[in-house]
This record gives sequence, C-alpha cells and structure tokens, in this order.
Amino acid sequence: MKILVTGGAGFIGSAVIRLAVERGYEVVNVDALTYAACLANVAMVAESPLYAFEQADVRDRAALESVFARHKPDAVMHLAAESHVDRSIDGPADFIETNITGTFNMLDVARKYWEEQGKPEGFRFHHISTDEVFGSLPDDKSVMFTEDTAYDPRSPYSASKASSDHLVRAWHETYGLPVVLTNCSNNYGPYHFPEKLIPVVILNALAGKPLPIYGDGSNIRDWLYVEDHADALLLVVEKGAVGRSYNIGGENESTNLELVKNICAILDKVQPAKSGSYADLITFVTDRPGHDARYAIDPSRIRDELGWRPSVTVEEGLEKTVRWYLENEEWWRPLLDRKGVGERLGTGDKAKAGQ
Repeated sequence: MKILVTGGAGFIGSAVIRLAVERGYEVVNVDALTYAACLANVAMVAESPLYAFEQADVRDRAALESVFARHKPDAVMHLAAESHVDRSIDGPADFIETNITGTFNMLDVARKYWEEQGKPEGFRFHHISTDEVFGSLPDDKSVMFTEDTAYDPRSPYSASKASSDHLVRAWHETYGLPVVLTNCSNNYGPYHFPEKLIPVVILNALAGKPLPIYGDGSNIRDWLYVEDHADALLLVVEKGAVGRSYNIGGENESTNLELVKNICAILDKVQPAKSGSYADLITFVTDRPGHDARYAIDPSRIRDELGWRPSVTVEEGLEKTVRWYLENEEWWRPLLDRKGVGERLGTGDKAKAGQ
C-alpha cells in the first residue's frame, strides 16, 4: 500500500510516517513546512526507498493535483492542520484557510483522482481530527465523548476542525468517496513541538523558568501517547469500515495540575534540580477564553471493532517523553527561536484576532 500523508513533518504525522515505513508501507509525505513542521522528525526514514517528500500546501490545489498524479497513492491520511488553540484565538484566518479550505482541496483532488483511477474499491481517505469538536464535558467520569456525541466546538481551532469533519462526511454521502474518520484525545510524546503544554513544562523546568498553568489547573484531558495514536491510525486506514468514525483515546484522564506535578516528579527523579523540586516553579496564569473544562473519550468502538487499545499509561508515557527531551536537545533547541514559541498566546487580543 502506498499512503499519502499530509502534514507528515508535524508531530502526529511524523509518528505515522516513521511507523508506516517501519512496517513496509510506501509513504509520500506532503507538507508545507510551516512554523511547526520539522523534517528532522522523519530523518530516520528519509533515506528509505519507501519514503518520498513533497513540499506542498493543502491550500494549493494545483500542487496537490500534481502530487496525486506523480505518486498515485492507494490511501490518503490527512493530518495537515493548524492545531494550536491559543494561536487560533489570536489569528483564526490561518485555521479557516488550512483546516477548512485545505480539507476541501484534499477531498476534491482525491475524489477526482479516485474517479480517474476507476474508483478502486480499496482506496481510502482517512481524515484525522480531534475530540475538541465535541465541546466540553461535565466533571463526571461516567460521561464521555462517543462517536455519536453532538458537535459543539468552542474555539476557532475546534470550529475549523468540526467544519472539516462535516466536509469529509459530505464527500462520502454526496460523491461516494470512501472515507474513514478519527477523533483523538490530547497527544504527547517525542517530537512534540515546544509550544504545547507538556514540552513547555519540561523545557521551562530544565531552564528554571515558571511552569504556567491556566486558571486553577482543574481542566481535565485524556492523554494519548503519540506512538499509540500512530498505531491506531494505521489500523483504521487498513481495516476501518468505510463511512465510519472512530474515537481514539488514551484512557488516561488527568487534570492539568496533576499532569504538571507528575512531570515535575519525573524530572526530580531523573535530573534533580540544584535545589528544591521542579514543582516549586508552578505558576498559575490567567485562563484562556473559552477553555473547555474536560475532554474524555470512550474508545469502545475502536476496541470492539478493530481490537485496538493504548499500550502505555500516562505515567509510563510521560517518563519516556521526559527522557526523550533530555536526550534530544539538538532537536528542540533550534525550535525555541521560531515565531511565537515561548510567548503567551491566546489572550483574546482583538487587535491580533483580525490578522
């Protein structure tokens, strides 16, 4: 199988590519190389005869048509997206253009290609999305997101992803394009771009800087190790039922405050500070607008239909992640100089929001 992966130089996309090549798939990595992309993420497979790279933007329809014509994929895994909620608050336009218009371009180019190829039965368009499209949950562990949960996005980011999900379903219902969809919980692990919570906490702690926690730290997330997610995504593109959606969760709920304290405890063990605990650096900051209280995924469908379950607990995954950052400073150090990294974003500044 030859898989065309969009956003393959990003965090989740690169994990998919590394695993796919390891398993013997041919992979075409299509990435625009925007600020959060890093080709070092796929350096370990870059010389493989199974791997090809195309620098192209999903907003550029002509470029996409050229890529499809050259590589003739058997499946598409569409991960390219603007994904940082805080950035979506300050500058929503990029999220509309990439996540909505870009997905439209991918769908329409894929449909045209699929039809020209004689509508091969095995072709799949796998759209990778987020649990944030479902909105926020109450603090009741018996209530979780299922594939039937009504959409209720609360941020420009989640609204753009909800829109893209609807487009994918429409292209299936209207044109017959064979699609599968997945909605995942919060990912973490190696190669996580250093503007998201877990890498920010690790790198700030190592630098002796404050560890910022929004509000009172009570917001709850379900944490999914990125390599587990990559395994689930490949399983869905291989065996998922056409037209079906699958929720992928780590079965690891944690408040943000608990998560940060856990990271600090791991750092205290593996690289103790000169004095005190890294937890002494925890600093509560003003919450971001529209901050969802809780996300939690019920992964029953993917477990029961496809036999998938996460392989690591959040405690195990966090220790693996902390050790990876300690061992890979040459990867993350240059990224700290990229635009917006290390700055407080998502404050709802109206002057920025129009940009």
